[in-house]
Amino acid sequence: MDGLEIAAYMTRVESDEDHQPELAARASRIRLFLCDVDGILTDGTVTVGELGETKQFSILDGLGLKLLQHEGIKVGWISNRTSPATAKRAAELKIDFLFQGEGGKISAADKIVLEAGCGWDEVSYAGDDVVDLGLLKKAGLAFGVPSGIPETWPLCHHVTTALAGKGAVREMAQLILKSQNKWEKLIEHFSSI
Repeated sequence: MDGLEIAAYMTRVESDEDHQPELAARASRIRLFLCDVDGILTDGTVTVGELGETKQFSILDGLGLKLLQHEGIKVGWISNRTSPATAKRAAELKIDFLFQGEGGKISAADKIVLEAGCGWDEVSYAGDDVVDLGLLKKAGLAFGVPSGIPETWPLCHHVTTALAGKGAVREMAQLILKSQNKWEKLIEHFSSI
């Protein structure tokens, strides 16, 4: 990010404090968490070698997604790019919905929302680039990341302080769970095991 982008981001983060009640109200309704993959669940780096493709996913983000599922919130990933590494990680985490490939993120999300039985006000979406703008506009709760293009930030209800692929999704999950008064229950549950 250059200096102007950082200043715009910091202004957005500071303005989040003024919108906490609205943010909490939006998060309290979420029943479906959808996100982009590259640039949200990863830092956007893809390594391609003789043995194929690799990506780096955060364990913190993975646990955050599992905690959402534990509390009855369905999880889906939508990527325009088909990737065996993404499919493998989604299978490991038992992600409820996975869409990869050409065909449009909005049409994929519309199908997922219908299958999940939600309204768009009950859907959260996290995105970082031009292909995510339409879904950020539609979602009841839109998340962005610091490394996202600046055009995503005005559409987001919250821009994380954690970086993409390094705990941003965990931050989103915790915000939702805390707004639904489920975080303390999870802490008690795991403390008593």
